[in-house]
Amino acid sequence: MATVIKTSNGDRKIPIVTSKGEAVWMDEEQQYSLSDDTFGQASLSAYKLGTAIKISEELLNDSVFDLPSYIAKEFARRIGAKEEEAFFIGDGAGKPTGIFNATGGAETGVTAANTTITFDDVMDLYYSLRAPYRNKAVWLLNDSTVKAIRKLKDGNGNYIWQPSVREGEPDRILNRPYRTSIYVPELAAGKRVMAFGDYSYYWIAERQGRSFKRLNELYATTGQVGFLASERVDGKLILSEAVKTLDVKAAGK
Repeated sequence: MATVIKTSNGDRKIPIVTSKGEAVWMDEEQQYSLSDDTFGQASLSAYKLGTAIKISEELLNDSVFDLPSYIAKEFARRIGAKEEEAFFIGDGAGKPTGIFNATGGAETGVTAANTTITFDDVMDLYYSLRAPYRNKAVWLLNDSTVKAIRKLKDGNGNYIWQPSVREGEPDRILNRPYRTSIYVPELAAGKRVMAFGDYSYYWIAERQGRSFKRLNELYATTGQVGFLASERVDGKLILSEAVKTLDVKAAGK
């Protein structure tokens, strides 16, 4: 869903529109009025993410299955999980800035009046997003929020949940698809629990892809072989109005 770009250096400046110009009605032969767009810059860095493992030479040589391939897949799982976490809730300190982060993330579309969410909250979040972004918008939420929404009903007593009737098509909420992640905050007081928007405006910068290394000498005295994996990556929502969140009221407020 995000926009992924490849970079060859550690910092990338991206021009973004901070305010747009507008057209005006004109009389015949009236001079055109200048109305320029204002541009700013978003900086995408290259934060390093890494993991390591060491394995005995005996296990490596005697394994009945392809252990190096397993290690490569395990490294991909580890790095992918930490990236997903950062893209959702990262605070930007040595890591990407997540969509749900209060600073630099999505705009608040709705704040629930209570410590639970209602059908009205979901509807308000839907319409808090401007129409041009709704055409490609997707819901992001935790499974705990999915469970709560599946129990919600509209004013006629009908469930708002719309299970897919075609194989391969995702279930929908208010006719828009949804995705879940364990890293989206769970439904709880004071949390940003749901996002709705066009995530092509979340940009991920990858610098030269993932790196895998085998260390034959470092642990040779203990009869082990080391493996390293690393990646340099950053992520940032470059247009905050393209994604809106549903915030749950904090307890006691």
